[in-house]
Amino acid sequence: MQVNKLCELLHIKYPIIQGGMAWISEANLASAVSNAGGLGVIAAGNAEPEWVRSEIKKAQRLTDKPLGVNIMLLSPHAAEVAQVICDEKVDVVITGAGNPGSYINMWREAGIRVVPVVPSVALAKRLEQKGADALICEGMEAGGHIGSLTTMALVPQIVDAVSLPVIAAGGIADSRGFLAALALGATGVQIGTRFLVADECNIHPNYKNKVIKARDRDTVITGTSTGHPIRTLKNKLAREFLRLEKEGASTEDLHKLGEGKLRLAVKEGDMDYGSPMAGQIAALVCKQESVKEIIEDIVGGVPEILSNVMEVIEWEK
Repeated sequence: MQVNKLCELLHIKYPIIQGGMAWISEANLASAVSNAGGLGVIAAGNAEPEWVRSEIKKAQRLTDKPLGVNIMLLSPHAAEVAQVICDEKVDVVITGAGNPGSYINMWREAGIRVVPVVPSVALAKRLEQKGADALICEGMEAGGHIGSLTTMALVPQIVDAVSLPVIAAGGIADSRGFLAALALGATGVQIGTRFLVADECNIHPNYKNKVIKARDRDTVITGTSTGHPIRTLKNKLAREFLRLEKEGASTEDLHKLGEGKLRLAVKEGDMDYGSPMAGQIAALVCKQESVKEIIEDIVGGVPEILSNVMEVIEWEK
């Protein structure tokens, strides 16, 4: 039986990576995902370096499996967090919101696998040359900060452009999305929105309920005019944001409006004026369950789907 390249690279059982979601992806969720066979990820976001160090240590006490840290390169603490990742001997670093080229050698020398998130073929090629170990290709269906291309269009283009393992992200929540990503040439998937409703995810119950109740058109993109678009679930804050953008509000005013709103949703459960980020796939997330159940459901549904596909192929013959 051929070994999955991503599983072999990261020493995980299943080619499933948990998305690094600021204020959400902390030690409890990350360790649960790693224990269930995927790669759990702690999101550094804009957090202080010592908070990141504390969450890494906590997660390492909860699991002996590989762990990752997602570092947002626009953070004012990025350089310090980059060093913390080395100090604490994290297995994998995932980067977003910038080019990690200046840190790659340091991480590689520390034995850390480097997996940047890329929104374009050009950046994918550049980071392959810089020494990245794998790439996460994230389409605009994802929640939170997004690019401009869809997962369906972007993944095969990046797969054709590089020789590294490619992980598909954006719009993936079940066995069907998992297999579709593999059919596009990806070697694994990154999933965020479905893990929002995991038992081990410590977000406010109001946030989980809003995801579970979401319908197919209940996400919206705000912040396009600032150059940093974000996908979130519709609410009063999103409507106000879109109104101000339409009226030509300044980037500074829009940043002020959005400041602290993700934390407001995650910690206080404000579903009117908080920012409950989620992907377009939210409408397929219908119940709360454990991380283990989520991963087993995604992997366990594969044989039946493959059987159905083969039936169609045979019928066509």
